[in-house]
Amino acid sequence: MDCLEVFKNEISYIKNENIKEALIYMIKKLPKYFFEVEASSTGKYHPKYALGEGGLLRHTKAAVRIGFELLQNPIIGDKYSSDEKDLMLVGLLLHDGLKLGKDKEKYTRFDHPILMANYIEEEKANLKISDEQRKLLCDVIKTHMGVWTKDYDGNEVLEKPKTKYQNFVHMCDYLASRKCILLPFDENNNINV
Repeated sequence: MDCLEVFKNEISYIKNENIKEALIYMIKKLPKYFFEVEASSTGKYHPKYALGEGGLLRHTKAAVRIGFELLQNPIIGDKYSSDEKDLMLVGLLLHDGLKLGKDKEKYTRFDHPILMANYIEEEKANLKISDEQRKLLCDVIKTHMGVWTKDYDGNEVLEKPKTKYQNFVHMCDYLASRKCILLPFDENNNINV
């Protein structure tokens, strides 16, 4: 599977060439399992399209598409610069990139937002984006879980969203995980509208 072909549509949403190049680099670094596993092993927290083989990929595409569509609306989109829009969409594409850790653990890593943000920091020398852009990208990924900040033992692990960028990314991820919002996917895992 060509991981860049899978995200051809989503990559095309990014206007800034340096941000697009950073996204392409990070897509190539995603673990193989990202393209294969379901978004939820229990089906409790995601709609039907996010279950089964490729479910995490479809959930990711749904989150990015929801973000893209919202940002096309001037009431919403005009609050952000072009680069901020790009970075939020990149954050949505990468937010669950290490959901099962780097080496495909059996269950979702509760700290996966932190793992992904740290992974981007580890790769900073290979990304042609500014420190400020990288910080915004990492911040929206780290807080995409919203109010769900405590791990399975009740320990506070994750930060809640505080900025308008963090809130936007959380909202899109949240909407993409609602069972009442169904998107039509074709046999190639593309949204068919």
